[in-house]
Amino acid sequence: MSIEVPVLRLGLAGYTEAQHKTAADIAAAAGSARARWEVAAFADADAWWLDGSRTLLMSNDHLRVQPAVPSGRSVQLALADVDRPVAFSVPITAPGFKPAVTFNIGEKAAGVAVLNQFTGWLQTMVSQFALASSIADQQPTLNSGSWEVLRDHELLAVVDLKLGAGVMPGVTVKDFEKASWCIRDLGAVSIPHHYPRISVSQLMWQYAQRTQRDLLPPHYRSQPLFFRRPPRLPQRQMKDAHLLVMRELVSHPGMNFSGLQQASGMGDEQLARVLSALYVVGSITSNAKRATAGGARTTPLRDGASSEQSVYFSVMDSTPRTSDLQARPSNDFTAPLPLMPDSGQ
Repeated sequence: MSIEVPVLRLGLAGYTEAQHKTAADIAAAAGSARARWEVAAFADADAWWLDGSRTLLMSNDHLRVQPAVPSGRSVQLALADVDRPVAFSVPITAPGFKPAVTFNIGEKAAGVAVLNQFTGWLQTMVSQFALASSIADQQPTLNSGSWEVLRDHELLAVVDLKLGAGVMPGVTVKDFEKASWCIRDLGAVSIPHHYPRISVSQLMWQYAQRTQRDLLPPHYRSQPLFFRRPPRLPQRQMKDAHLLVMRELVSHPGMNFSGLQQASGMGDEQLARVLSALYVVGSITSNAKRATAGGARTTPLRDGASSEQSVYFSVMDSTPRTSDLQARPSNDFTAPLPLMPDSGQ
């Protein structure tokens, strides 16, 4: 069984095209047994590199990074709101500005060292990816009980639909290779207080955004598809592509993969990734009996009666709360239903 590692994304601001290529080479060299790095869109990145020579310190602790090319746009940040690792390449020209992490982008070893440092700071995400990867490998039926993941007698993780998932800090995908998934009675487990906790929906959504594995069942590429419910995730995690696909399936229940391609304009790979993310959090189905119809859900099948036996059904609530199905104006097609947080948070 091959060992997969998460893709961590590096966003750049203030750099020339040549420096972008240099950063991409550094990111490729920074890959390790824990994670690999790639340069990505600034807004989607897990960490940022900013050119210190083009960074201006403004009032109220705001930063403005000037573009390095005429067609580029400046980036403005509020330091107090930055929620990811940030490093500045030297020289730092803003008077009085002393960032915590600096490096020389022309020195490959220095850049690799910064990304390795960032990987350590993002260790919670790396460990959560490892747990989700093990879920995808082992396919435990999560809705039949609570689970403890043990390596010998060492507790690596706990997964419970109500409590969420907790994973030992610092573990990697390799640590789960020889682990055992042990079922417990529902409610019979507890998550150690020092294990970072995440809802099962968020765990699998985060995994779907980073894995190179094809998570979409083969029959989802040929059979009619239906909307089930909105993802139990913060709305800011939704991208326009996810909202567009959900809207299409609400407006046209039973649309298939090729129909969604035509309606959305997405290519095969992009649409598959969008559908995979919606699938692992239980928002779409190929079973019409599980679908939302006319603003209210049809009577659901018991999970054991479904032809779609999969670990990913575990994140679906088979009987929605009334508040999940709030009415909306008939001409409102911005999203199929209100988005809301997972109960495991």
